[in-house]
Amino acid sequence: MGRLAALYPALADWVAATAGKSDRPVTLAGDCCTAVPMLAGLQRAGIDPLLIWFDAHGDFNTWETTPSGFLGGMPLAWLVGRGEQTVPEAVGLRPLPETDVILTDARDLDPGEAEAVAGSGMLHLRSTIDLLTFPLPDRPLWVHFDTDVIRPQDAPAMNYLAPGGPSAEDLGLVFDRIAATGQLCAVSVSAWNPALDPAGHTERVVMGLFRRLNQK
Repeated sequence: MGRLAALYPALADWVAATAGKSDRPVTLAGDCCTAVPMLAGLQRAGIDPLLIWFDAHGDFNTWETTPSGFLGGMPLAWLVGRGEQTVPEAVGLRPLPETDVILTDARDLDPGEAEAVAGSGMLHLRSTIDLLTFPLPDRPLWVHFDTDVIRPQDAPAMNYLAPGGPSAEDLGLVFDRIAATGQLCAVSVSAWNPALDPAGHTERVVMGLFRRLNQK
């Protein structure tokens, strides 16, 4: 926890500087915890985003609900002020209102986590395809894209595979729709595992999706 708190202020500074120049900050990291400095940086730049969180998992555990103690299963909870706040406080993050979060897919939830999601103010869209017709507000949109949301047969090089999920093409249609709003202000990506992708198939799928989302 302390190591993350030491590393992330510099990333938050970069996000703030990038967004402050009206550029779109993009991060590619090994897990979802870098969403914390992303939000802190956007807030410093005066941006109040709606967060659309694509993930096979909820990342909504706290120490009270986690069965594993895995920090990568906690960052969405941190963002909205739940659980231990060591990392958010290190970057000066103000908790995001739960009503400003759309959690989509999250098909693999731990029992206590599922209860927390159900009792939260977040909107949980279990099918990503629902975003093709869901009325998105006219405000800055921040997309967090955990690549394990893609169904395993399309992108298998993930550390924590979960059966089901959207096809790469269906997810691409959703990303096209978000890009077409002209409101995308930031993208954070939790990457595939390159060691599991020697032929580069998952990389090609993920980066193709990223390009569809990150259209200017």
